[in-house]
Amino acid sequence: MAGRNYGQFCGLSRALELIGERWALLIVRDLLVGPRRFTDLRRGLPRIPTNILSSRLRELEHAGIVRRRVLPRPAASVVYELTEYGRELDDIVLRLGRWGARTLGEPGPEDIVTSDSLIMALRSGFGAEAARGTRAGYELRLGEVVIHARVDDGVLQAGEGPLAGADLVLETGTELRRLMTGEISPVEAIASGAVRVTGDPALLDRFAEIFHIAPAPAELLS
Repeated sequence: MAGRNYGQFCGLSRALELIGERWALLIVRDLLVGPRRFTDLRRGLPRIPTNILSSRLRELEHAGIVRRRVLPRPAASVVYELTEYGRELDDIVLRLGRWGARTLGEPGPEDIVTSDSLIMALRSGFGAEAARGTRAGYELRLGEVVIHARVDDGVLQAGEGPLAGADLVLETGTELRRLMTGEISPVEAIASGAVRVTGDPALLDRFAEIFHIAPAPAELLS
């Protein structure tokens, strides 16, 4: 494990000792989407130095949060995946992501969106109650990033890649965040060109209702 020790007999300080190092939670975020090879993690976190990624994985393994598994032939490659203990971070990561998204602001010139980060963003904003009675398949395209989401009566399945027979295809960019926070309405998003849709436009209204992030607190907007 890393050398950080807060000297506190406290669950929160222990949690920070386990996952509080730089990049650790982003590795967990990507592994919550699914098992990843080292090269997959490196591609999803392009700014992490290779030696730091190796160190963080070793630390997370030592803590019982991550484990290695060899895929059966013909792949026979090593993947990293979360242990049962590591998967308990799912709700924590989603809540933390939802909290942070409220004050995300506009992206910087070097900020990127990855498939894993977008999948987790959808999961963070998903409202199961709002999705009751809805059955729809969405495909989202943000430049080269393509993911899909199936909503089935309050249950969400999201993954990488296109969705055959999608009920609605959304082509957009980082304006997606403003749609999810309600800063722009679906009608405004389409009219301004921030979102281009193929399929039933009414499903964009349902999307904005189902995948919602609370706007920034008023005191931060004044």
